[in-house]
Amino acid sequence: MIEQAHERSAGYGIPKSATPDYNPLGRADLTLVLEQNRMLHSHAAPVMETLYEQIINTHNMVILTDVHGLIIHTLGDADFLEKADRVALTPGVTWSEQSKGTNAIGTAIAEKAPTIIHADQHYLDANRFLTCSAAPIFDVMGNVVGVLDVTGDQRNFHKHTMALVRMSAQMIENQLFAAAYQDAIKLSFHSRPEFLGTLMEGIASFTPGGRFLSASRSGLFQLGLPMSALQTHTFSSLFGLPISALMDHYRTASPGLLELCMHSGVRVYAKCSDLRLPNTSFQHASGNARQPDAAAAAAAAASAPSSHEQSKARLSSLRYLNTGDEHVAVVIDKLKKVIGRDISILITGETGTGKELLAQAIHNDSPRKAGPFVAVNCASIPETLIESELFGYEDGAFTGARKKGSIGKILQANGGSLFLDEIGDMPLNLQARLLRVLQERMVTPLGSSKSIPVNVALTCATNRNLRDMIARNEFRDDLYYRLNGLVVRLPPLRDRTDLDVVIEKLLAAEGNGIHFTIAPEIMQLFRVHNWPGNFRQLTNLMRTAMVMAGADHEIRMEHLPDDFLDDVALAVAVLEKPAGALAMSDTATLEDVELSMIQQSLAAHDGNVSATARALGVSRNTIYRKIHP
Repeated sequence: MIEQAHERSAGYGIPKSATPDYNPLGRADLTLVLEQNRMLHSHAAPVMETLYEQIINTHNMVILTDVHGLIIHTLGDADFLEKADRVALTPGVTWSEQSKGTNAIGTAIAEKAPTIIHADQHYLDANRFLTCSAAPIFDVMGNVVGVLDVTGDQRNFHKHTMALVRMSAQMIENQLFAAAYQDAIKLSFHSRPEFLGTLMEGIASFTPGGRFLSASRSGLFQLGLPMSALQTHTFSSLFGLPISALMDHYRTASPGLLELCMHSGVRVYAKCSDLRLPNTSFQHASGNARQPDAAAAAAAAASAPSSHEQSKARLSSLRYLNTGDEHVAVVIDKLKKVIGRDISILITGETGTGKELLAQAIHNDSPRKAGPFVAVNCASIPETLIESELFGYEDGAFTGARKKGSIGKILQANGGSLFLDEIGDMPLNLQARLLRVLQERMVTPLGSSKSIPVNVALTCATNRNLRDMIARNEFRDDLYYRLNGLVVRLPPLRDRTDLDVVIEKLLAAEGNGIHFTIAPEIMQLFRVHNWPGNFRQLTNLMRTAMVMAGADHEIRMEHLPDDFLDDVALAVAVLEKPAGALAMSDTATLEDVELSMIQQSLAAHDGNVSATARALGVSRNTIYRKIHP
C-alpha cells in the first residue's frame, strides 16, 4: 500500500523536498467548510475530546478533516502543536495525497481504509518526523465523509494508537447513523448478546413498513452483503420475521432480547432503541397500517390457547422431546439444522405420535418463537368452511358470515408459524390456493380484491401416504414438492425404546406438582401393549389413572380402565404360559412354531418385547402382530 501511495504521489508531480503549504483557508472560507460539515463536526468534537484525554501529554494531536482531507478541527499538546505548525497541521490546510503526498490522512481517503504512515514512509521529507494513524469516517450510505487522525512525534509511536482511532471513528459513525434516520426503526444485533450496546454490535435501520434503509459498518459486516445489495431487502427477508412481529414484541410489558436468524443462517440477538410503535396490528409491505376490526380481535382472542395449553407449549422444545429413542434423536438432529432457514417441514407418522407437539417445539426453538403458533387440523374442519377458516373473508362474503369479516388462520400466524395438521385431507381446490399463498406470500380473503402480505414458517403433518394420493390424483404433486423441504417420520409408540422416560415426563407434566409412580407389574403391561392410539391413548390413560389413584400416588391395576385391560389380556396370557407349552405336533403350522418361539423368548426376557425382538432378529411390530393376530 505504501509503495502504491508513493507511486501516486510521484504521479502528482510533487517533489519530495517540497516545502509544506503554509497558506490555509481564510476565516470566511473555513467557516463555510465548517457549516458544510456541521453534522460531522458536531458529532466528532466530543469523541475527539474523549480520545485526546486518553493520549494527553504524549506529544500527539487529534485531527478531524473533511472528505477532501481539509483539516477542520484539532486538539493537541502545546509542545507538539508548535512542531505541527511548521508542517501546516492546522485548520484550513488540505492533507490529501495530491497536496502532501503519502500521509495517513490522504492515503486513508485514497484507500478508504484505516492507515498508519510512520516516519520515512511519508512522501515529503519535511513530514518524516511524524507518525500518523488515520481512519476514514463513513456516512450511512458507506461514503467517506471525513477522517479522524492522531499525529505525533515518530519517537513516541505506540501500536495501540490505531485501535483508539478506529474505535473513535466508529463511535462517530454510529452517532451519524442514529441522527440520520430519526423516525426509522433501528435494530442493534450481534451473535453474542454481551456485545449489544458496544461498538461491536451491528446496526440496521428500516422504514416502519420494513424496507431496508441503511446499516453501520459492523452491520454490513455481519449481514455479509454490500450496501447496494441490501437496498433490495426488507426486515423480513433479512431476519425472517415481518416488521409487525418486531412491533408486537415491543408492545409487551418488559420485552427482552429478540433471537433472530439472519438470511445467512447465523442466529443473532437483537434489540431496538427508541422504537415508536404505531397503533396497528400488522404492517403492509407499503408501510400503510391497518387497524384490526373488533370481530377479528375477538376471533383471535377466542382462538388463543388457554393458560394450561400455554404452559404445555413452554415445555415443548426439541431438547425436551429428545428422551433417548435413537429414531427420534435423528429426527431432532435434522430439524435443528433447518430451523430458521425458510425450509418447509413435513412430519409423517401414525395418528397420535405427537406431530403437533413436535411442530410446537420447532416453533419454540425458532427465531419466530415470539410470534404466534397457529395450528389447523384440516381433517376436523368441514370442507365447506376450511377455505374461510384458512384465508379469512370480508364482511358480506357469504350468508351467515361474521359481520366485519375474519382475518383467517394464515394471517393470524403472520410473523410466526403455521401448522397444517392432516394436510392430506385438504380438498384439491384449496391445495391450489395454498400453493399460491406459499409462492407469492400473499393472502386474498374471500370476497376481497386486495392481497395482504404474509410471512409464516410452515410445518405440515399427515398420517397418509401423500405419494400414493398423488398417484390417485387426490393430492397435487406441485404442492407436495413445495411442502417436503424436509420430511421426517415420527415412530409409533410401540416402536420407541424410551417408553419409561416418556411416561416419567408425562407423569411430571400432568401431576400438577404431585409425584406419581407406577407399579412394576403395570409398567410391564405398558411395555407389552401395542398402543394403537400412540401418545394420545397413553396420555388419556395416564390422566384417568392418576385421577383414580388419588392420594395413593401409585398407579396400580385397579386404576386402569377396563378396555385397556381387555386389550392386554392376550399378551398377559402369553407371558404367563410356560415355555414350550405349545406342543409341536406333526400338524403344527409354521405360525404355531413362530408363536411358540416368541412365547419362550418373551418368558426368557421377562416380557420385554424390545429384548425379545432383538433376540429373535425381528421388529417389535412383528412380535405384536404374532401375539395379537
